[in-house]
Amino acid sequence: MGRSELLWIGTALGFLLFVPGILGWGKEGHYAICKIAEGYLTEDALAAVKTLLPESAGGDLAAVCSWPDEIRHNFHWRWSSALHYVDTPDFSCNYNYCRDCHDSAGHKDMCVTGAINNYTMQLSSSYQEANLKLQYNLTEALMFLSHFIGDVHQPLHVGFTEDEGGNTIIVRWYRRKTNLHHVWDDMIIDSALKTFYGSDLEIMIQSIQRNITDGWSTELAFWENCSDNDTVCPDPYASESISFACKFAYRNATPGSTLGDDYFLSRLPIVEKRLAQGGIRLAATLNRVFTSQMKIAQA
Repeated sequence: MGRSELLWIGTALGFLLFVPGILGWGKEGHYAICKIAEGYLTEDALAAVKTLLPESAGGDLAAVCSWPDEIRHNFHWRWSSALHYVDTPDFSCNYNYCRDCHDSAGHKDMCVTGAINNYTMQLSSSYQEANLKLQYNLTEALMFLSHFIGDVHQPLHVGFTEDEGGNTIIVRWYRRKTNLHHVWDDMIIDSALKTFYGSDLEIMIQSIQRNITDGWSTELAFWENCSDNDTVCPDPYASESISFACKFAYRNATPGSTLGDDYFLSRLPIVEKRLAQGGIRLAATLNRVFTSQMKIAQA
């Protein structure tokens, strides 16, 4: 039985425990990732995305990229909470799908990388077999996939098991009491917006886009590539995140510590690069999904 089949056996159980506080990037981070992705979609992929988006999105993928977080308190969606992250053994600083991709009850494939594989499969296979279009909700698949590719790029979404990806590590962000996970979800971005971007998210996104075009241009081919011609490849993204978590997120962030300018200014470049990588890789995945579909339709 494959990963995707196992994932949705777990989904059907519906009694998974809801884990509060384990979210992805905040709304601004997810918006930025999807807005960056929109700029790198092919014509075919952009047309397919706009067709699948709900009417409420107004044709803008970024407008619905936080939807999986917004529904998390709804009883109907509690099963999805385990799909936002993957926990790794404490201090091992590495990720392994077979070892790590399961929920707290041990159901295999219930994690962010398993979800990315599954929703990519739904989008890809539904156009190869017409009957699958009725089996899957492709609008939800698109919104979940877009959100979870963002999540896997947040370093503490591939954090340690014991501290729940930094959720139980209580620190101060300057004068404000919070937890380390929230620092990486929201507070670094919020502080950057106020300090450098005039509290304007669009200006921050434009700055990241300039870095993609200039400073990171030689890295784009590597970011976009999947080995073995796979449509999506979340495992390397998760491995990067746990490495960044160990080198930057957890370092100098012990319980009770105060995180100020030194932490903020040294971690902000990591956050902005992960937002850029998330956007580029989301676009590359959707381009592969919908380019293959167009080829099938034309055959």
